[in-house]
Amino acid sequence: MPLRSPSTLVELGHALRRAGYRFVTVTPATHRRVNRRPENAWARDMRGVFGWSRPFRTGVLPPDIEDLARRAGVLAPHEQDGQPGWRALVRASSVGDCLYFHSAWPTDDEDAVFFGPDTYRYVAALRRSLGRLGRPVQRAVDIGAGSGAGAIELALQFRTATVYGADINDAALALVDVNAALNGAANVIPCRSDLLDGVDGHVDLVMSNPPYILDEDELAYRHGGGEHGAELSIRIVRCALERLHAGGSLLLYTGSAIVDGQDRFLEAIRGDLDGRCSDWQYEELDPDIFGGQLGCDGYENVERIAAVWLHAVKGA
Repeated sequence: MPLRSPSTLVELGHALRRAGYRFVTVTPATHRRVNRRPENAWARDMRGVFGWSRPFRTGVLPPDIEDLARRAGVLAPHEQDGQPGWRALVRASSVGDCLYFHSAWPTDDEDAVFFGPDTYRYVAALRRSLGRLGRPVQRAVDIGAGSGAGAIELALQFRTATVYGADINDAALALVDVNAALNGAANVIPCRSDLLDGVDGHVDLVMSNPPYILDEDELAYRHGGGEHGAELSIRIVRCALERLHAGGSLLLYTGSAIVDGQDRFLEAIRGDLDGRCSDWQYEELDPDIFGGQLGCDGYENVERIAAVWLHAVKGA
């Protein structure tokens, strides 16, 4: 979604924050169930408009916030049950004191910028790992930055570091820029890059929360490629280990298909980790996510999908 006025969208974010707006984004399945309740057919407040992506009638939003949303170009006419109204084209989600704009629900567009429970797990795991890095962070890259949540959280912790929010999606890069300005992370640089091909030289930290689902529609924000969706994550591990300085860290949150009790993603990268890292730690953060995916083509022999976290330190 092209942004008409990024600076006005930043103003809208500040206005939402001043108004006390907060919203935690849930899974698409939960979002669908909650919105199907009859009383939720129309939004009644800011959270309904900018969190739950419900249609709304004029007068629901405070006048200043509605004016900013219109000038930012993030409202569209919407008719429901023969009644005219409006619908926001973006959502705004809270992580701690930060606020992030991303795509409205449902995220069906090819250039959708996704944000959800994986984002919260990613940011939480990132925070836990920052005290155990192998070297000071001067240059870092968030591969597949999306809304920029990971890059911005890192940049706020390391104010003197240059943090590249890398993505192949122009809509994502636009929102990385907006969200960095909204959250005061001036050291984040949006960067069009397929993996690390848009960033030169070596870096101290590579982090990523990539797509890891085998998606039949191959939507960019969901589709992780072959190996039950692990192909992209495998490529990120190998690319990062090429470009990290000695002592540099790879921080990766992804999903792994478990087949007959075996973690296929870990099996694919174990040789790279043992051969190129001075230390690496791997853990399951959640043993069972996206259970509905197991009924889809390509998952016939998968018993579960686990959310996993990898912290690898490159050797000399």
